[in-house]
Amino acid sequence: MSTSAHFRTRRLLTGAAMSLAVVLSACSSDSHSGETNDRGGEDSGAASASSGSGSSDAGSGSSTPGADSPEVVATGLESPWSIAFHGQTMLVSERDSGRILEVSAGGDVREVGRIDDAAASGEAGLHGLAVDNGRLYAFFAAGTENRVVRFDLLGEAGNLSLGEEETILDGLPTANFHNGGRLAFGPDGMLYATLGDTGDRDSAQDEDALSGKILRMTPDGDIPADNPFGDSLVFSMGHRNPQGIGWDDEGTMYASEFGQDTWDELNVIEAGGNYGWPEVEGIAQGDGASDGGSGDGDGDFIDPVQQWSPDQASPSGLAITDDSILIAGLRGERLHQVPLDDLKSSSELWTGEHGRLRDVVEAPDGSLLVLTNNTDGRGEPGPDDDRLLRFTL
Repeated sequence: MSTSAHFRTRRLLTGAAMSLAVVLSACSSDSHSGETNDRGGEDSGAASASSGSGSSDAGSGSSTPGADSPEVVATGLESPWSIAFHGQTMLVSERDSGRILEVSAGGDVREVGRIDDAAASGEAGLHGLAVDNGRLYAFFAAGTENRVVRFDLLGEAGNLSLGEEETILDGLPTANFHNGGRLAFGPDGMLYATLGDTGDRDSAQDEDALSGKILRMTPDGDIPADNPFGDSLVFSMGHRNPQGIGWDDEGTMYASEFGQDTWDELNVIEAGGNYGWPEVEGIAQGDGASDGGSGDGDGDFIDPVQQWSPDQASPSGLAITDDSILIAGLRGERLHQVPLDDLKSSSELWTGEHGRLRDVVEAPDGSLLVLTNNTDGRGEPGPDDDRLLRFTL
């Protein structure tokens, strides 16, 4: 899939209206995007297996229900954030507790380990997980910095444990909001990490700053020789708070991103691309854009292929199947489904049915798994929240 010619537009950004609007809305920040900077998570009790989860393995998929009645795999999760797979076994991070959980073949939940240095504050804490070559990678906030660490995964399914913690990247800026935190290995074998602007808006347009960026590194945390900005981890820039990344079968990269108060975005990510924040939010006015965003200044930025108002999206994790992109919505309390052959269209699943949705991933068997996020201090948790749900399309 070619992206450069199809999705790049020359943005003609005029007027000062957006600058004023951004200044006036800065205090509300992610409070209108499903994330806030002043509320932590709530306790919801110990994680447990759902009584209806049966004995199905996450990788078996023998009788997975459809989207209209998803299977409840696990309940009682506390502010869950990310799902990763070690073979057929699911691993789940909890933002506020710092726990890493194993979801077993029968849906039972046990603690694999806990990152004691993970400091929960506002939106910060233990975020993304990724697994590669028998090692678990984790992104978390620790005091005045964000870190990426890895552990050897020891033992067998049902009895996994973590080896010694190894820091591969530290000193990343952090904040109680706009903290990003997603990890994923790309088809090139490199580790990608999202990092929001951490409240420093201008840093997103500063090539020398790591905030407001998508980062690319080797599995050891080194800078790949072919990164687009030379001796820098920066892969793309001009991001406010990206939280979902993934690749289709052709290797095209996509990212979901929280906007300010006007537009949330789905972007096609190009090496070295600039996505405009804070100069522009959403699709730029001019050049024939029919549903324009807004901006002030001038420059050559890459437009999103989709934009939604924050009350309809507030996008977090995303999954890419053979034919579509699924995006989990927090404030929007829905899944957006975007067909890969028509990136400008979308449909919705589950609107308001399961509350806030933090992550969606595709399991090894092709089923889809979704984390609700109602115990993070911004939702309205039910008695079984938070839950891990499973379905097929």
